[in-house]
This record gives sequence, C-alpha cells and structure tokens, in this order.
Amino acid sequence: MRYGARGFGQLSLALGRRLVGVLPGLLLGLSLALPAGAQTKSAENAPPVVLVRPVEVRTLAPQSEYVGRLAVFDKVELRARVKGVLGKREFADGTKVTEGQLLFTIDPTSYRIAVNQKRALRDGAQAALINADAQLKRAAELLRTNNVSQVSYDQRLAEQLQAKATLDDAEAQLEDAELQLSYTKITAPIAGLIGRSSVSPGNLVGPESGVLATIVNERQIRALFSVSQADLLNVRRDLRAGEPLAVRLRLADGKLYPEKGKVDFIDVAVDPTTDGQMARAVFDNADELLTDGQTVRVIVEGNEPAKVMVVPQAAMAIDQTGRYVYVVDGKGVVEQRRITVDFVRDGMIAVASGLKDGDRVIVQGQQRVRAGMVVEAQPAPAPAGQPKR
Repeated sequence: MRYGARGFGQLSLALGRRLVGVLPGLLLGLSLALPAGAQTKSAENAPPVVLVRPVEVRTLAPQSEYVGRLAVFDKVELRARVKGVLGKREFADGTKVTEGQLLFTIDPTSYRIAVNQKRALRDGAQAALINADAQLKRAAELLRTNNVSQVSYDQRLAEQLQAKATLDDAEAQLEDAELQLSYTKITAPIAGLIGRSSVSPGNLVGPESGVLATIVNERQIRALFSVSQADLLNVRRDLRAGEPLAVRLRLADGKLYPEKGKVDFIDVAVDPTTDGQMARAVFDNADELLTDGQTVRVIVEGNEPAKVMVVPQAAMAIDQTGRYVYVVDGKGVVEQRRITVDFVRDGMIAVASGLKDGDRVIVQGQQRVRAGMVVEAQPAPAPAGQPKR
C-alpha cells in the first residue's frame, strides 16, 4: 500500500496518540516497581529489633538456692526377731499407727512351750535350793555341837551354792524364753504412718526375711543439702551471731512450702568431690505434705536486706571469660559488659559490679547482636505484678 505525504502525516499522528495512551501506563509500572526494590533493600539494612529492660535498684536480702533431699527424724524398719509363720496382719497399708499398737503376730506355739519348759526347770531348781538350804542349816547346827565334821559341813555348803547357781541359770533361761515369746508380737515402737507390708500372712519369716514394713513420723522433717564454701562463710557468721537463717523449700511444682525452717546443723567435714559441706534445716510438717526422700530446692535467705542492682536472669550469658550482658546506649549502640553476680532470686540477678542504675540491658534478641552494632531498642513488657518503667 502506498501513502502520500498527507497519508504519512495522518499515520504519524495516529501512532503518536497511541503512544501517548500507553506511555503513562509504562511509566506508572516503572514507578511502582522501583519503590518495592528500594523498600526491600531498606528492610535488609534496618537495625535488628531487641527488647531491653532498665537496671533496677531494689532492697533485697541475699538468697542462695540448693538442691536438697528430705529425711524424716523418726523412721523404723520392722523386722522379725524370731523365726515362725507370720499370722494375721493387724493394720492397713498406708494408715497411721499409734505407739505400742499390735501390727504383726508370729505363731507363738513353740515359744510358749519353751517358756513352760523353762518354768518347770526353774521350779525344780527352786525346790533343790530349798532342800540345800535346809541341809546346810542342819549341818551348821550339828557342827556347833561337834556332832558333824567340818568336811560334811563344807560339802553341804557347796551343794547349797550349786543349787543357787542352778536356780539362777534356770531363771535366766526362763527370762530368755519369755523374751523370745514376746518377739512373736510385733508392735509399733513409734507413732506415725506405716507403709505397705512386704510379706503376706502364712509365710515363714525370721531375722533374715528383711523389712516387713516401715513406719515414719513425718510431723517434723529435715532437708539435707550441700553448701559451697563461699556461702558457708555467711551461714556460719549468721549462726554465730545467734540469728537463725530463714530457709524455704521450693517444691516440685515450683511453689514455695508455706512453713519456714531453720538451719540447725552443719557437718564438720568437707566433701572433697564437691568442695561443699552438708547442712541440715528443720521444718514442721503438720500437714504431712513433705515426704521422706523427696527432692526439693532449698532457699537460704540472709538476714540483712540491702539495696542491690538487679536485672532479669534472661539478660545474662556466659562464655569462657565469665558472665556478661549486652547494654544499649542512648544512640542504640550495643556494648558488652562483664558483670559479677552477688546472688540470684526470683528470676532476677543481683549484680555486684559491671552495671549502673538506668543501664538498658537486652533481655531478648541477644543472639542477633554483637558489640558495636546499632539496634532498635524497644522496652520489654514488665512481668505480671510489676509496674512498667
């Protein structure tokens, strides 16, 4: 197809109008695409966000926490002291028993027979002694009137002494037989809670049969725990000052036992494997919530509260050099601070040195930062029950 000059002019005008309609769309697409790339690049260069808490000054007493194990004061293992067939059980497993209560019986037949035999021997020995006493008295009268020889008198005296020794032996044998008979009744030597019976009635038992049942008195209980040498110095100072340390127990569910205890004993020797000494604290256990052998956390509190700087325990990290935290200054720059810890209490660390009041420590996001970085610090939410700062 051929176009004249006028035709070419009209074609150019039409193409120009079409480009004018398309160009704004192309420019708009380019304008939208460029900010998206710039935004991604800006996000990559943005400083990491961390949560911070300011250092606080609180009045707290020193506190140390140890792993401990509970042990009852009174614990008795019941065993058979004589051999025989175990009779009826006189208690229910897991119930309370009173002192002197009958718990087990062992067939007493053979032991009762032995008692009767020994009693008969005792009675015979008593009769022989009565006769020997009479013979000796008669010989003494005859000797005074010179109607019997000294040899005869001496013989009667020896017979009387022999009869007396025979009676003493018979009485001792009878006492032993009665003692053996008494062992056929097993009673509770203390009041307390009795465990399950390990032997059923009808079985042959004896001293080699082991423990038949165990009784524990849990009205008072002891917590045994190992104290480090550094903490032991403070414990001894308070004990010598006559001020018993307040001791608490944290149970397996994380709750504190309501009753406070007191340290009443520290072992005289140091355990070379742990470089610690065994300490003992006594607790009332009227509700019998504590159990013999139970594992607990023993919390020892000092008697002199003092103002200390505290930070959340989550802020602290440890490396080969020691403990440290990350601090964010007013310009958002991260600094690593080495700290020394006085004590840990209720999730808070009492810092002895390395921080000052008002420093902002990172409590979340430490893994993404290093010293010298610039971060965006945002305040961490305060724990429940604490005011926001």
